[in-house]
Amino acid sequence: MDLVKVVESENIRNQYPEVEVGDFVKAHLLIKEGAKERIQVFEGYVIARKGQGLSETITIRRVSYGIGVERILPVNSPKIDHIDVIRKGKIRRAKLYYLRDRQGKAAKITQKI
Repeated sequence: MDLVKVVESENIRNQYPEVEVGDFVKAHLLIKEGAKERIQVFEGYVIARKGQGLSETITIRRVSYGIGVERILPVNSPKIDHIDVIRKGKIRRAKLYYLRDRQGKAAKITQKI
């Protein structure tokens, strides 16, 4: 038995809905400020998904006050409370890095019906 696989299988969390590239999501993150913990929502488009197993990550991008903000989140992190999929996107690419160069309506992803 492989020891790495045993440790990984204990820490993998499969409670999220299937988050795909192009989806508009709300990620509820646990933020620790001193002794207090609170939940902060980060919402945006999933532009990339990398890795597999315990090291799998998703990149979420949003535009805040005219500046693009990206956050790379480990899918199996205990810092993620839950992820809500708001809209499914209709895309034709595996990675949506081209959205970094787009603004306004050009940065819009059509909704999957």
